Amino acid sequence: MPQAWEGIVDPPVRTRVNSKPRATGYTMVLDKGLGLHATTDLMRMAHHVIDSLKLTFGTSAFYEEDVLREKIALVQAAGVDIYPGGTFLEAAVAQGKVADYVVRARELGFNTVEVSDGTIEMDATTRNDIIKRAKDAGFKVLTEVGKKDPKDAIATTTMHEQVASDLAQGADKVIVEARESGHGVGIFDASGDVQTDMVQEILGGINNVEDLIWEAPIKNQQQWLILEFGPNVNLGNIPPEDILALEALRCGMRGDTLKRALAGTWP
Repeated sequence: MPQAWEGIVDPPVRTRVNSKPRATGYTMVLDKGLGLHATTDLMRMAHHVIDSLKLTFGTSAFYEEDVLREKIALVQAAGVDIYPGGTFLEAAVAQGKVADYVVRARELGFNTVEVSDGTIEMDATTRNDIIKRAKDAGFKVLTEVGKKDPKDAIATTTMHEQVASDLAQGADKVIVEARESGHGVGIFDASGDVQTDMVQEILGGINNVEDLIWEAPIKNQQQWLILEFGPNVNLGNIPPEDILALEALRCGMRGDTLKRALAGTWP
């Protein structure tokens, strides 16, 4: 479907990857409980710039089954992946219900699974087994590194090892934890500003930044990452109402990126 202004005003940034499935420029939207009408509106307005929709935390546990099935179907019909949040899987791990979880997720129609240990402790063997089980069941797999409580933060070297191991086990991409608030977790300080030294530490042990999805729910975080890594950096935990504003940032259609794009200094 042609864009409304196609051939009239072109985005200044022409390197944005538009065709899906995208290996780069991936955008994951955080869904904390959109109803069916809101989900339909979101897909109608922005399906082409959304790669996956995460039903965050354990929110999918509180849907009536017919509503959840309908929501999953309409999202996938729009060409967008959909999956339950990693915290929900962590609850399944704690209850010894991983095998049942994977089967049920497939029955309900999800096509992606997130594997994380942001709250619980999970040994490497268990983590690898879950990734393999999900891949064998036909799921796309996103994993996550990092802890939700900054007091439990893992060493950067441990993060490097987890990323390498997850990718070797078949994970499609690895998410860098930042929670939905974007404050005081991962690469962001208590004010939500990027800790550039931490970004560099993480990148020091990563072979390909395109393997990572940076959770970045706040505009200044998205802007920094886009200006640092270009319009096709992978971003996650984007609020639904911000998805087109993010795309404008990526394509040089906001003042924060337009000036540099027109000057030829970015990307």
